[in-house]
Amino acid sequence: MSVYVDTSAFLKRYIAEDDSESFQKHLHDDPIWISGRHTEVETRRNLARLLEGRSLGQAQQSFRDDWARTNIVELDAVLCGMAADLAEVTQARALDALHLAAAQRVGGGQLPLLTADLRQAQVARGLGWTVVGV
Repeated sequence: MSVYVDTSAFLKRYIAEDDSESFQKHLHDDPIWISGRHTEVETRRNLARLLEGRSLGQAQQSFRDDWARTNIVELDAVLCGMAADLAEVTQARALDALHLAAAQRVGGGQLPLLTADLRQAQVARGLGWTVVGV
């Protein structure tokens, strides 16, 4: 099995929150992770914004390790066009539309989407997709 992992799901691995354990289980149960190229930018930015010192360094290293084993969906012109179409139809936020387009490219809604982002989850469910996490 494989799963599309968005930024909010990755962040649950490095920042302890009430539902982090649940996300850890989902990631353990689906060992093949897929994500869009922009997830690296979003995740690294949020780690630097939310953590500091040793905690930041440990989280950064953990993310580098996780990212190295993640299957990356590149953001090319076609995918960006798909994201724009999704954003127009669903009113999804730009980064959410990029996640949805990347997931659509590799699974077309057949691939589960792991997210902690309620708005993105609602859009994906509206498209008939399987969403786990929230």
